[in-house]
Amino acid sequence: MPALPVRDVDHPTAHVRWAWVEAQQQDAVCCWLCTVSPDGRPHAVPKWAVWVEGKIYFDGSPETRQARNLALNPAVVIHLESGEQAVIVEGSARAIEKPAVDMAARVAAAHRQKYAGLGYAPEPTQWDAGGPFEIVPRAILAWTKFTEDPTKFILSA
Repeated sequence: MPALPVRDVDHPTAHVRWAWVEAQQQDAVCCWLCTVSPDGRPHAVPKWAVWVEGKIYFDGSPETRQARNLALNPAVVIHLESGEQAVIVEGSARAIEKPAVDMAARVAAAHRQKYAGLGYAPEPTQWDAGGPFEIVPRAILAWTKFTEDPTKFILSA
């Protein structure tokens, strides 16, 4: 169980399963991407993103505020839309200049599966000149009911 301040969760009775966390990442349409501006101000923006082989991928112009922030500070938090059934990912993000062909194919397929019905169905070659970002999760805090099952997964140092 995660170490939470006293009175937040005094006696958790369960924990969240990893399979539930992955399912939430795969199914969520939107997530909130939080970065840090050069002057230290936080920045949050809703993004479409996909979960592929334990990493999160999203795309966008290098001119966006989040891309400019990430170029200077790779620290990132991704939070799915719900606060009642939460998945909060802390990690590091990086722009991918030209993704490997096999990775681009998997990420494009995940985007098409998730977002084609919403009008976004990228081809792997779309990112030949750059555009995708990869988030490597370091820790994930998740719960289905905060007072019962808050769970923290430590994935990397």
